[in-house]
Amino acid sequence: MSGNHAIGEAAVRAGCRYYFGYPITPQNEMTEYMANRMNGLEDGVFIQAESELAAINMVIGASMAGARVMTSSSSPGISLKQEGISFLCAMELPAVIVNMTRGGPGLGNIAPAQSDYFQATRGGGHGDYRTIVLAPSSVQELVDVTIEAFQLTDRYRIPTVILGDGMLGQMMEPVEFPDGELSTPPAKDWTITGAKGRPSRFIRSLLLDPAVEEELNWKLARKYERIAAKEVRYEAYRLDDAKMVVAAFGTAARIAKGAIKRTREQGLKVGLLRPITLWPFPEKILKDLAKSVGHFLVYEMNTGQMVEDVMLALGGRGEVFFYGRPGGVVITPLEMSRVISSRYYQKGLN
Repeated sequence: MSGNHAIGEAAVRAGCRYYFGYPITPQNEMTEYMANRMNGLEDGVFIQAESELAAINMVIGASMAGARVMTSSSSPGISLKQEGISFLCAMELPAVIVNMTRGGPGLGNIAPAQSDYFQATRGGGHGDYRTIVLAPSSVQELVDVTIEAFQLTDRYRIPTVILGDGMLGQMMEPVEFPDGELSTPPAKDWTITGAKGRPSRFIRSLLLDPAVEEELNWKLARKYERIAAKEVRYEAYRLDDAKMVVAAFGTAARIAKGAIKRTREQGLKVGLLRPITLWPFPEKILKDLAKSVGHFLVYEMNTGQMVEDVMLALGGRGEVFFYGRPGGVVITPLEMSRVISSRYYQKGLN
């Protein structure tokens, strides 16, 4: 399946029955797939909204009513959804949001890029909040993290972002779906479904009393601390004897892994750390690696965003080098292997 179709199918199998979106390349195939798939379900709801703003507010309404709900878009469209995402966080509403990133800023182009890292991991909209951010690197992993995203979003009542890119969305790879019921939505005693026979409930984000707003902010902060302690995910590849570690995520990590296989054949001891959760970020593994590794190369398809989190995690230990290709440029593993080898020999690690 293509990545866009795989996310759609995984979402349905994970219990998603409400999808609201608006067309934008390179994720249109997801919207197309959900239109057809939801039409075939007795309880499926698909709406192509009149705008990204309308779509994200439909997500808010469905989530308030207890539904498993998803929306998807690409970079400029996700920017338009930011106010609604901030509302979701303030009201502690679960939802899955997919961003198949394209080249930017502005309208940019429809080529794959990773320039939305800051937007995804720093909240993106107004206020003190976070979202869980999952960064898959294959179509199979798109399936896996989509199922997990619905579990996480319900467990913590926090919007969960799947950060892919135009290449992941368009490429086709073999995929397997788990058998049976993939994910059962939990009981939700906070939803707004009518107050007959019980006291009314309120879900709101307008808190005019500063003390009340402060308490909400601290409540959210404590939740984010719990998530950061329990939900870090990463892939470690050839790190046991590494003298240099490449840090990369998503499509860039696929390229980096191919490059590392080439450099290993040349006798260079290079490993890969691939964050799967961009937030919470895998800080501890980087701190542990810094005890034995002195050189870190961060490769991203942007001008340098995750490199800041790598440097913060290392806290001044080791040398950090950055190599980036923004604007939708996708290099080959051979090109990346040359970058790694050049830095490796330059530092005399051989």
